[in-house]
Amino acid sequence: MEKMINTLQPYILLISRFLLAAIFINAGWGKIGGYAGTQAYMDSMGVPGAMLPLVILLELGGGLAILFGLLTRFSALSIAAFSVISAFIFHYDPSNSGQMINFMKNISIAGGFLALVAIGPGKLSIDAKLNKHW
Repeated sequence: MEKMINTLQPYILLISRFLLAAIFINAGWGKIGGYAGTQAYMDSMGVPGAMLPLVILLELGGGLAILFGLLTRFSALSIAAFSVISAFIFHYDPSNSGQMINFMKNISIAGGFLALVAIGPGKLSIDAKLNKHW
């Protein structure tokens, strides 16, 4: 079993990067289309709406970087931190089970990104082609 997993590891990591990146690429793109609404929501939660371009850059740009395996460890660490911070700011409400599910999803996603930080992007990545670790 271990030999098979080692053989499949580059493909497993590629699929992993795709699955982890998809939600952030989609969210970043959606924030561009719903800019004013997202900015107002951020303001209502005590986060300056002026930070929205940075959020879009992190979600869309970081998501694409993860997908293609470019600056993978740095991008994964950045998105993991963002996921934890946004979980506490936007979803931590023990009295609301729906928000707590979203909170735990963010925390779990951060765990997936931290695993990617530890393992790296794999052979099927731009980082591997450039022989870069970060």
